[in-house]
Amino acid sequence: MARRYELKERARAQAATRQRIVEATVALHAEVGPARTTVAEIARRAGVGRVTVYNHFPDETALLGACSARWAAEHPPPDPAAWAAMENPAKRVRKALAELYAFFARNEAMLANVTRDAPLVPALAEVLGSGGAADHERAMREALLSGRALMGGRGRRTRAAVGLAVSFSTWQRLVREEGLEQPDAVKLMVRAIEAP
Repeated sequence: MARRYELKERARAQAATRQRIVEATVALHAEVGPARTTVAEIARRAGVGRVTVYNHFPDETALLGACSARWAAEHPPPDPAAWAAMENPAKRVRKALAELYAFFARNEAMLANVTRDAPLVPALAEVLGSGGAADHERAMREALLSGRALMGGRGRRTRAAVGLAVSFSTWQRLVREEGLEQPDAVKLMVRAIEAP
């Protein structure tokens, strides 16, 4: 009985250590970005040695995958399935972009760091492209394009406008760089999508 208790306690301690490592990494990604996050700083913040970080996460992809999953669970993006249920495409786009742009505003620091660093950190690009963010963006596009005539030049323009509208970089440009209020950014992108 004592042996089983010791194993359970050890498993709990390992899970707690793993959680501290993930939390430290997520915090560093929000503060300085994935490219500037070091294992030494992760270990220091988690209160463990560097070897312990490597024991829990043998490679960067494993650590980034755990961090991405943790962050997404705490900061879920809007659900495109809820948008797809709306019959009116114009109302659907307005609602979707209002929700999406509010999500961007709440999570700007992390999203900006990850967007900036993805080309610099191959493991990050792999994690983002292997599901999660890539799948979510695809689902958003599909929900916003559903029920629209997408033939010919107008279809290409509509697809391009939707792709532009759901991009974090577009939101940054419109709101942060051009100084638009969020509702005005939504209206502008709705007009671009709905243009004949």
